[in-house]
Amino acid sequence: MRQTPGRILHRAAGYDLLTWLMTGGRERAFRERLLTLARVEVSQSVLDVGCGTGSLAMAAKRRVGPGGTVDGIDPSAQMIARATRKARRAALDVRFQQAVIEVLPFPDGRFDVVLSTVMLHHLPRAARITGAHEMRRVVKPGGCAFIADFGPPSRRGVLAHFHRHGHTKPDEIRALLMDAGLQVLDSGPVGTHDLHFVLAVRSGASDRG
Repeated sequence: MRQTPGRILHRAAGYDLLTWLMTGGRERAFRERLLTLARVEVSQSVLDVGCGTGSLAMAAKRRVGPGGTVDGIDPSAQMIARATRKARRAALDVRFQQAVIEVLPFPDGRFDVVLSTVMLHHLPRAARITGAHEMRRVVKPGGCAFIADFGPPSRRGVLAHFHRHGHTKPDEIRALLMDAGLQVLDSGPVGTHDLHFVLAVRSGASDRG
C-alpha cells in the first residue's frame, strides 16, 4: 500500500469514544444526517474514504439495502480490522480494505456516492488535491462526492482534540472539488459543532476529463 503524508489514526477504540463524545451520544442521528446531506439512496454504490472503524459505512449499507454496495478504505490496519469485525457482528456486507485517498483501488466511475468525513484536515494540501481528483475519478458521471470536515474551531474543551491537527474552510473545500472537475450542488453547516459539508456532482456521460 502506498504511504500517505497525512496523519494516520491507529487507536480504533479511542476513535469510537471520541465520536461518541463529539455527538453527545447521538451517533446514529449524526450518521443519518450525513447520509441525508450526501443524498445516499436505496440501491446505490457508496465508497467511504477514511472510513475509520466503519460506523458510517455500515449505516450507509443499511440505507442502500441489499441492492446497493458499500466499500470503505482507511490507511490504518487497526481501523480496518475493527471495522471488519463490527460489520461481521452486525451481519452487514460491507467491504473494507487498507488504502489511501491518494490512490483509490477502484476503477473509474465505480460509485454513485463517495464520502469523506472528518478526514480531510489530516492531509497536507498536496494530498488533498490528489485525493479530490481520485474521488472524482471513481465517482460515476452524475454521481456525487461529499466532504464533511471541521472549520476553524469556535470552542475549547475535549472536542478541540479534533482540531489540533488542522482544519478546513468551506470555501477551500468548494475550490478543491471544483478544481478537480466537480460542480458544487450544496454546502453549509452539518449542525454538529464546527462541522461543515460540501456536496458536488460529476457532470454527465459526455464528461471524459
